Amino acid sequence: MKKLIELFTAGELADKLLSKAEYRPFPDIGQRNEWEALPEVLRQSIIAEGETYLDYQWPMLTATMYLEFKLNGNRSRYDIPYHLRRRAVTSLALAECVENKGRFLNDLVNGVWLISEESNWVISAHNRMFQKREPSLSNVAEQPGIDLFAAETGSLFAWLHYLLRPVLNRINPLIDERIVLELRRRILDPYLQRDDCWWMGLAEREKRLNNWTPWCTSNCLNAFLLVEEDPKRREQAVRKAMESLDRFLAMHPADGGCDEGPGYWNKAGGSLFDCLELLHAASGGQFEPYAEPLVQNIGQYIYKAHIHNKYFLNFADGPHQITIEGDLVYRYGDKIGDANMMAIGAAFHDMLGANGWKNMKFLSFLRVLPALFNYRAIEDDSRPLEFRRDMWMDGIQVMAARETGSSDRGLYTAMKGGHNEESHNHNDIGHFVVYVDGLPVLIDVGVEEYSAKTFSSQRYEIWTMQSGYHNLPTINGFMQRDGTRFRATDAVYEAGEERSSLTLNVASAYPPEAGIDRWTRTVRLHRRPQTFIELEESFAFADSQACRFTLNFMTCCLPDVAADGHIAFPRDGADALLMEYDAGLFTAVVETVALEDKKLRNSWGDRLYRLVLTPARSVQNGSYTIRFRQP
Repeated sequence: MKKLIELFTAGELADKLLSKAEYRPFPDIGQRNEWEALPEVLRQSIIAEGETYLDYQWPMLTATMYLEFKLNGNRSRYDIPYHLRRRAVTSLALAECVENKGRFLNDLVNGVWLISEESNWVISAHNRMFQKREPSLSNVAEQPGIDLFAAETGSLFAWLHYLLRPVLNRINPLIDERIVLELRRRILDPYLQRDDCWWMGLAEREKRLNNWTPWCTSNCLNAFLLVEEDPKRREQAVRKAMESLDRFLAMHPADGGCDEGPGYWNKAGGSLFDCLELLHAASGGQFEPYAEPLVQNIGQYIYKAHIHNKYFLNFADGPHQITIEGDLVYRYGDKIGDANMMAIGAAFHDMLGANGWKNMKFLSFLRVLPALFNYRAIEDDSRPLEFRRDMWMDGIQVMAARETGSSDRGLYTAMKGGHNEESHNHNDIGHFVVYVDGLPVLIDVGVEEYSAKTFSSQRYEIWTMQSGYHNLPTINGFMQRDGTRFRATDAVYEAGEERSSLTLNVASAYPPEAGIDRWTRTVRLHRRPQTFIELEESFAFADSQACRFTLNFMTCCLPDVAADGHIAFPRDGADALLMEYDAGLFTAVVETVALEDKKLRNSWGDRLYRLVLTPARSVQNGSYTIRFRQP
C-alpha cells in the first residue's frame, strides 16, 4: 500500500494539521449540552462507577514491589495496583464530566498527584534497562524510554488537561501545570528526541514489530494533539507516528491476519485504527487511508477469527474467550464499508449494554469517549451478523471451516501453519482445534499469567508453549523447536461445498535429530454426504529409521475411552463429540493436567486433559486417519 507519510507533502501537512486550539475531538467539561445529552442509562452507569472511588484508598506502589519482577519474576503485585490507580482516575474524571458538581475532584486530584510522584511510568516488566542490571533504587528512576503503559498514562494525562483544565484551575493552577510538566518530560520530549525505542521501528529497521507499535504510537500521538502548542513539534510528532505505522504496515501480512491472535488484535489492528482516526481528525478529515486493501483486511480479521459468542480462534498467547470493544469494531467497519464488521461490533455492544464501557481491559479515554458519544448510533443498528463457511489467510497460514452458517450449530475446525517465531509464539505448527455447536472440545490451552520467564530465553520451558501440549505429534521423543526455520512447508488449502481442508508438511518444525523425512498432516471438514472432521497423518523417515511417536490431543472434556476405537468427549452431561480410530493400531491414555495458574483456571476450571495415542508398533513410513463426528 502507499505509505502514510507520502499522503501529504511537508507543506501540505503543515497547512492541514489543526492547531491545538482548533483540534476539538470531543466536548470538554464546559460543553454541557453534549454531556447532558448522553443517554440517561449511560450517565447513571458512569456516575455509579465514579462513586466507587469516592474517599478511595489509593493502592501503594512500593520500591520492593517494583524490584520484585527482577528478583523473582512476579509482575502482578506491581502491575495490578499500577493499573487500578489509572482506572480510578479515568472513572473519577468521567463521572465529574457527566455530573459537573465537583464531587469527584478531590479524589481525582489525589490520583493525579500519586501518579505524578511515581518514579517511573514504565512498568518493571518492560524496563529493559532495569532488567539488565542488578536491582537498585537508582536505576528504577532512570528514563528507560516509553513502554505501553507509560504511553497509556501519558494519554490519560493529556485527556485530563483537555477535558478538565478549567475546573482543575479553580482548585489550583498547579495541578494542570503538573500534568503538563510530567507529560512533557516523560512522553512528549522523549518521543521526539529518541529513535531507539524498538517499537518505533526506526533504529533497527529489520526488527519485527507487533502490537506495541500502533498501541504506543496511538497514545503518544494523542498526547501531542491534545497538549502540544508548538506547530513544528506537532508536525514532527505526526510525521514520526506515520513513519512508525508505515514500518508496521510494511511488515504486516497482506491478508490482514494477526499472528498474535484476536486477543491482541484489540491493541494491534484496533490501535492502528485509533491512529488512523487521530490523523483523520487532526487533518480536518483530509487523511483518508480506508480504501487501502491492507487497512480493510486488518479490520476484517476480527470477524474472520470469530467462532461463536465470545469464543475466538486463539492461536499464540491469546485467550479463547475475549470481549471485543464493540464501538471500536463498529466504527472501523463503518470506515471501511464492511457491514459484517459493523454487525459484530453492534452484537458485542448489545451483549454488554450500558456497562460495556467498563469492560475495556485498559480503560482509556481514547476508546471510552467514542463509545459514549457513538452509543446511540450503534444502539439503533440491528443488522445481522453473518458467519463465513470458510476462511483462509495465506500470510499467516490459518484456515477455518464450519459445517453450517450458524455459529452454534455443527462442527467447526481450524488449523495453522506458519513458523515458530511468530509474535507471542507457541511451538504449534500443524495444531488444530475442534468446536461443536459453538463450544470448545479440542482446544488451544492459551497461556498462563505473564512472568519473567514468558518473554525470556526460558519461554519454552513453560508447558503451554510446547508442542506436546497442543494437538500435535511428539516424534521420536522430540517436540517442535522455536525459531523461523522451524516451519510448515508445502501448504495446500482447498475449499468447496462438500469439504474444506488444509494440508501441511510439518517435518521442518521438528529438529533434525527427530529423523523425519516427511510428515504430512491434513485436517479436513466433510460436510456431505456425511459430516465429520478428518485428521490424516502420512509420514516417512530417512535412513531406515523406525518412527516412534505419540499423537497428543488437548481437551476441556474428560474423554471416555471405549475398547472399540471410540472416544467420547462429553459436555453438559451428553457426548458432544466422538473420535474414531483403529484400536488395533493405537492405545489411548488420558492424562489429567491440573491447573494451578490463576489465568488458566479462570479460563478452563481446575483441570484439562491430554489424550495420548501411541502406535502399537514402530514403522519407517505409514499413514493413519482419525475421524471426529457428532453422536
